[in-house]
Amino acid sequence: MLSSEDMPRQVKSRHAALPGDFAIWIFIFAELAMFGVFFMVFAITRTLDYRVFEASQRTLDRSLGAIDTAVLITGSYAVVRAVYAIRRGVARACTRWLAVAIGLGGTFLFLKMYEFHQDALQGITLSTNTFYMFYLSLMFLHFMHVLMAMIILGVVAWKAHAGYYSAIDHAGVETAASFWHMVDLIWIILFILVYVLH
Repeated sequence: MLSSEDMPRQVKSRHAALPGDFAIWIFIFAELAMFGVFFMVFAITRTLDYRVFEASQRTLDRSLGAIDTAVLITGSYAVVRAVYAIRRGVARACTRWLAVAIGLGGTFLFLKMYEFHQDALQGITLSTNTFYMFYLSLMFLHFMHVLMAMIILGVVAWKAHAGYYSAIDHAGVETAASFWHMVDLIWIILFILVYVLH
């Protein structure tokens, strides 16, 4: 038999299927749908222009792409630790883990800018061929999403440091974490689609 004190907690846990604010999930699903369309068009175009895609994909640095992936996945681990910390009411640890994630996001952006620079040195542009048009467009679009995720994490880290969140009220941290994980998921799909599949 549940006491009156236990009832709200049970009801809340039953309905809190998605972490963070519900609005972010509408945005996340919209973003995933947008990238999904890009991925489908990429796959269809690849079948129609297979030789160009195959040759162009082989010019990409897979090892650098793998490092990018490891950096973002490690960032996701840091975000998970931040959420775990704030759920226990340890705002200081939450702030530190968010700072780690932001640093890793910055590392990812630095690596991508280096890769864009190398591409430019080789004369690769949006008009080089169909593959590079997709490659550069998708990478830049994802680049901007990582930047956005870093800004969001930065705001949340500042608020956590200022004491805005607690073990009871931390939806903002979960909301930012959900967006970060979406960006990470999109990159994993991009890495497999663009760098790995031949």
